[in-house]
Amino acid sequence: MGGGEVLTKLTIWIAVALYFAGAGAYALSRGRRRWDSLARLSWTAACAALLAHVACAFHVYHGWSHAAAYQDTARQTAEVFRIDWGGGLWVNYALAALWVADVCWWWAGGLGAYRRRPWPLAFAWHAFLLFIVFNATVVFKDGFVRWAGLGLCLALCLAWLAGRAGRARLRTKTHGLS
Repeated sequence: MGGGEVLTKLTIWIAVALYFAGAGAYALSRGRRRWDSLARLSWTAACAALLAHVACAFHVYHGWSHAAAYQDTARQTAEVFRIDWGGGLWVNYALAALWVADVCWWWAGGLGAYRRRPWPLAFAWHAFLLFIVFNATVVFKDGFVRWAGLGLCLALCLAWLAGRAGRARLRTKTHGLS
């Protein structure tokens, strides 16, 4: 495996690891500024690593050709689902663009404004991200990567549930209902 291939794989694993760190810290922070700051920094670094991965993949594997990337995506999709479709590439473009927008929103609006987003928007965004990571690590991979991806996805879901339960208890105490 050449240096470009190693860098391409390394950047996506850094992005995935930082995604889980950022999303987990965000889910469990319950408004604690230190955890929120850690979540935002991890989230930003994960986005940067994803962009580096996209650049490496286009350079190393696709020669900066959208058509080549589309064909490779179609090939991979056909191997798993027996459907020759490269549209997943457009999903990946959307992921990159939306993640950059999300990071910008978080930095421009601050931690409080980011937390006050409408819950359906926050839920849809995190569900989309989890869908992408689940597919990338569980559906399209095998062996250790599949099991690690499944474990991390389950752990993140549990962190979200724990964070939600903790916020509900905090609201109950704050309003004197305990």
